[in-house]
Amino acid sequence: MNSIICGVDVSKDWLDAHIRPGAAFARFANDAAGLGELLVFCRSHRIELAVMEATGGYERLAFLWLWEKGLPCGIVNPRSVRRFAEAMGTFEKTDRIDAAVIAHYASIKQIVPTVPPSAAQQRLKALVSRLSQVSGDITVNKQRKSATTDAETLASLSTVLACLKREEKRLAGEVASLIDDDPLWAKLDKTFRFFKGLADRTVARLLAEVPEIGIVSNKAIAKLVGLSPFANDSGKREGPRNIRGGRAGPRGILFIIARHVARYDPHLQAFAERLQKAGKTKMVIRMALARKLLVILNAKARDARIEFANAT
Repeated sequence: MNSIICGVDVSKDWLDAHIRPGAAFARFANDAAGLGELLVFCRSHRIELAVMEATGGYERLAFLWLWEKGLPCGIVNPRSVRRFAEAMGTFEKTDRIDAAVIAHYASIKQIVPTVPPSAAQQRLKALVSRLSQVSGDITVNKQRKSATTDAETLASLSTVLACLKREEKRLAGEVASLIDDDPLWAKLDKTFRFFKGLADRTVARLLAEVPEIGIVSNKAIAKLVGLSPFANDSGKREGPRNIRGGRAGPRGILFIIARHVARYDPHLQAFAERLQKAGKTKMVIRMALARKLLVILNAKARDARIEFANAT
């Protein structure tokens, strides 16, 4: 257990830091100078772990920079921290209070450092994210084009679409090259394509957003992606099992493609038919198929990683 922890509440402009045990507090700008001051503050208190919430990207700079300087960092779920605060009777919410709550939460939960992604992993995730954004923009502009008859507007939309399609093609090529250039990713890519209907973008999405695939257990990967149903029982009542949390991006793509893959895979198709005959709803079947596909991919990725390690 880490005895000295720094809870860092991250916002766009500020880094609020609280040391636990104790009550040392300081605020720093969320920029290069502020990060340097935060590092000095942490080292002066001999902290063993800095912990911050996942805040949609604002925490990335501090997280990677502190790791680079040799200070281990952990990332925690903001919803869990908020519920912990309320459970402890802390309903007030300020940046200073939040920093103290993060440190307290990390201490109680015995949070361990979150290993930072490699430079290649960061680039792959950024490229895949941007490719998804551009593809979304193409869909939006196609819808706009179909909804208008004005010649000038149509010409403008056609120009924008042409530009977006060129960028989509370029980004897709960058992603494919990045995967091909990495021997392990290339092997996993080939392994995943065992399933007919599993396209290149789906594989890239999994490699970018679920780097743990093939490393953790089947139960852990399902929970990580948010496809593990939670028990909801009390006494004699057996409530419905629902899913929540996890990584929305990979979960969403698995929902979409699992049914498609099942059309070509007899085992998945038989699994879906058994659920249908058991009277399960369409949504339950979709969730179960997505989880089944993820678990199979995780097992195949584990075998591929072992084979790759033995070959090198």
